[in-house]
Amino acid sequence: MNDSIRLYTSEFIGTFFLVFAATGVVIVNDMSGGAITHTGIAITTGLVVMAVVYAIGDVSGSHINPAVTVGFWLAGRFPGYRVIQYIVSQCLGAIAASLLLAFLFPDLIALTVTLPSGSLMQSFILEIFLTMFLMFIILSVSTGSMEKGIMAGSAIGGVVGLSVLWAGPITGASMNPARSIAPALVSLDFNSLWIYIAGPIIGAAVSVIAFRIVHKPLTTGQERKDF
Repeated sequence: MNDSIRLYTSEFIGTFFLVFAATGVVIVNDMSGGAITHTGIAITTGLVVMAVVYAIGDVSGSHINPAVTVGFWLAGRFPGYRVIQYIVSQCLGAIAASLLLAFLFPDLIALTVTLPSGSLMQSFILEIFLTMFLMFIILSVSTGSMEKGIMAGSAIGGVVGLSVLWAGPITGASMNPARSIAPALVSLDFNSLWIYIAGPIIGAAVSVIAFRIVHKPLTTGQERKDF
């Protein structure tokens, strides 16, 4: 199979699994009268991210997030000519997952839409800093633009679970434009969607600056060797 097709298919599948589990668990929690609980939702989200990183981290890098792809590109670890293709693959995978959930739970799909519980600015700032934290960890544990290694999945999944655990009730803790775009598109609810697109991208960009201040940069050969 063509290498490019493998990369984009991996990102499609990985993002599909992420969105299907991370938003589907919200629906199941509601259907079960809160049996899963918010803590269970956070654990589910962190575990699916961890599993996907281990599954496709050595194939596509397991970005499964447009903000992460942009962050790797800004860090000089990912070629610009693949950015759009990665983002399109991620968004299509997320939309496919939301469509399947809409088919399975047509009356509850609106529950998967990411919405702030407080002010728009509060959630916007939180999304920036949550994604900054996530991207910083990703850059620290990844090799080039590849999220792979013995502890990469655990570290990244742990950060995602932690963020959902404490910030989820306020902002939804998306940190991922694809995760928010798909439910909004399927539910036709675009209120506050800009928060979950702009916030994570800004957070990822700021994280690259912070990472470069703290860590010694990779050489050009190391930056590009994965692709």
